[in-house]
Amino acid sequence: MTAHKFAIGQTVDLRPSPGERNIPSGRYKVQRQLPSETRDLQYRVKHATDGHERVVLESQILSADSNR
Repeated sequence: MTAHKFAIGQTVDLRPSPGERNIPSGRYKVQRQLPSETRDLQYRVKHATDGHERVVLESQILSADSNR
């Protein structure tokens, strides 16, 4: 079983794929770590500005600390 890379409360940058135009990129805070049936783990994240929550794949997010 693979461990989650990002911790609850951690700030991450979401990088949606080009086909996901309805998902705004930017800073999000990890709300929950979710189980996944694939190797790409899932997270519930909350947008830092608009407060909207969504479920994203681990491959779509990067640590905000490493992007400064």
